[in-house]
Amino acid sequence: MRFFKLKNNFNWKYIIGEVLLIFIGINLAIWFNNWNTSKKSMQDKEVIIAKIREEIENNKSELEFADKSYHLVTEAFSEYTKIYEGTSSRVLASPEEFNMLQKKYPGFFTHTDSTKTTDKKYLYLGGTHIELELPVLNKIAWDTTKSINITNEFDYECLYDLESMYNLQDRVLNEVNKAAEALQKGKMKELMSVLRFLHQLDLQLIDRYNDVLKNINSCR
Repeated sequence: MRFFKLKNNFNWKYIIGEVLLIFIGINLAIWFNNWNTSKKSMQDKEVIIAKIREEIENNKSELEFADKSYHLVTEAFSEYTKIYEGTSSRVLASPEEFNMLQKKYPGFFTHTDSTKTTDKKYLYLGGTHIELELPVLNKIAWDTTKSINITNEFDYECLYDLESMYNLQDRVLNEVNKAAEALQKGKMKELMSVLRFLHQLDLQLIDRYNDVLKNINSCR
């Protein structure tokens, strides 16, 4: 009869060492993957912040230019209202007064004929011409930011400021559309009312633009 004896030839130190190496390797791979993902996320965030900053700066320039035209139109209309003869196509004024307004607001009132009514005043016939600058206020960078979930990397205060700013921008664009509609329908008084309110909103939005541009680096 033969007897077999099993011998324990396992090298436990070697096995434990291999397990430790595998464990360390897996954890290093996970750490590197997380680090790489975090690095890419930070790079994406930097690009997004740069795009938002550029968008705000462009919108601010557009709005400032347009707001000057709104203010000029309402100012001109207010001055000409004092000498309108019933309608905005008839002006009763002295030559000196009329020429002064023509120089101050060139192109606002175009006269085609004039008739002397008194020793010092003339009735000028023509028409009021208004050109509105409609600003192009984009939010492409902001919409893109939300669509790719980069906003998860922003702190709450930064997100609040950006969301508030773009909501106010939407209100401004809504009033711009009202102004364009009033102008197309020839509703002068309604147009002036909208433009005056729009001027107030413009100033608020410009201030909001400046605040966000000043603090946008804190979004990092």
